[in-house]
Amino acid sequence: MVALATRRRVGIEKIWVYPCAAKLDFRQLAKARDEDPDHPTKLLMMDQRGVNPCWEDPVTMAVNAAKPMLSDEDRASIELLIFGTESSADQGKPLSTFVHRFLDLGPSVRNWETKHACYGGTAGVMTAAHWVASGVAPGKKALVVTADQSRMNLGERWEFVMGAGASAMLISDQPDIVEFELETNAYWAKEVGDTFRPTSTDEAGNTDESLYCYLEALDGAYAHFKEKNDFDFDKRFKQHIYHVPFSAMSRRGHRAVMKRDYRMKRAELEESFERKVKPSLTFSRQLGGIYTSANFIGLVGTIAAADDLAPGDHLSLFSYGSGSCSELYSVTLGPKAKEWVAKMDLQKAMDDRRNLTVDEYEALEKERTSYVDVATYEPKLDAVAGLYDSHYVGKDKLVLESLKGHFRHYAWR
Repeated sequence: MVALATRRRVGIEKIWVYPCAAKLDFRQLAKARDEDPDHPTKLLMMDQRGVNPCWEDPVTMAVNAAKPMLSDEDRASIELLIFGTESSADQGKPLSTFVHRFLDLGPSVRNWETKHACYGGTAGVMTAAHWVASGVAPGKKALVVTADQSRMNLGERWEFVMGAGASAMLISDQPDIVEFELETNAYWAKEVGDTFRPTSTDEAGNTDESLYCYLEALDGAYAHFKEKNDFDFDKRFKQHIYHVPFSAMSRRGHRAVMKRDYRMKRAELEESFERKVKPSLTFSRQLGGIYTSANFIGLVGTIAAADDLAPGDHLSLFSYGSGSCSELYSVTLGPKAKEWVAKMDLQKAMDDRRNLTVDEYEALEKERTSYVDVATYEPKLDAVAGLYDSHYVGKDKLVLESLKGHFRHYAWR
C-alpha cells in the first residue's frame, strides 16, 4: 500500500445539499394506499421523501445545491465540473453545461455527465479527486454535483423508496470536510439487470434481485478492500456509511459485513448498527431514494449526528450502482467538517419544505411526467396552490421557465 505521507492531499473542501422545496410523509401515503403505516417507517426506515414540482428538474436542483456554498474565489479556481445523475433530461447534451452557465463559471472548465445508476456520483467524485491528486493543475479545484428524481410510480409497491434531492462538493487539496485515502479504495463490477431506466419515463428491473446484487457487490468490494489493506476494518472506522436505495438497506449491508469477519451476536450487531451506521441515515430517511447523492447525504448526516466524531477519525463509505459497479473507500474527517455542516443547517431546510397532501403529490408527479419528451411546455405555477410564491419567489433559486422547441429555458427567482 502507498504510504500516506507520499501522496498529495485531496478531499472535499465544501459540501452542500438541496432537499427540494416540498416533501411527502410516507405514513400519510401508506394510509392512502391501504398499507400499514409502519411499513415505510419501520420496515424500510423511510419517513419522508423530497418531491420536485414541475418547475424543477436535475439542473435546477444541482445549481440550487451548489450556489449557496461557492464564493467568487471558488468559481475562479474551478477547472473541472462533473454532474453525476441517472435522471438526465437529454440524450446528448450533458446537463453539466447548464450548471456551468448558471453558476457563472469561467470558460476554461472541462465538464461532463457521468452515468452509472446510483454509482454515478461517486464515479464523478473519484475522477475529480484523482485529477486534483495528479497535480496537473496546481491550485485548481473541481466541482461535482449530483441530482436525481425518481420516475412516477403511483401505487407501485416500490413507491415508498422514491425521492428527489441533490448535493454539491468542491474537491481540492484543502480537505476541510473529509480527506480521501485513495490508495485504500476497492471495487467490484458485474453486469446484472437488477434495475435500470430503459426509456425517458420508465424504471424497470427486479427490485428483489437488486437487493441480492447490492449484497454481492458489497461482499466483492469488501473482499478487494481486505486484499489491499491490512488493518482491522471495524476497529479502524468510527462510522460506516452505506449506499441507501432505502435506509433499511444499510442495516442489511452492515450485518453482512460484520458477519463476514466478526463473530457478533444479534444484539451486538444491532448495537453496532445503532452506534456506527444509524447517524448516516439522519437526512436520508427524510429524502427518500436519492440515487447518486446517497453517499454524500449520508456523509452529511454522519457529521451532523455522530457526536463523538473528531478531526482525523476514519469513516468508511460504500457506493453501489445497479448494473453494476461498487466502490468501498476510506476518508478521514477534516478540521472544519462539524462547523461547516452546522452552518448548512440541513435539518432546518428539511423542516421548511412544504408538506404535501397525497392529492397534491400525485398532481405534481403527473404534471412533471406530462412534459417528459415534449417539445414545448410551460410549468403550471399553480399546480400546488401557494408553493411557487412561498418557496421560490424572491428566494434566489433557479427554476425551469419553459421548453421551446426542446430548448430548455431557466430563470432565477
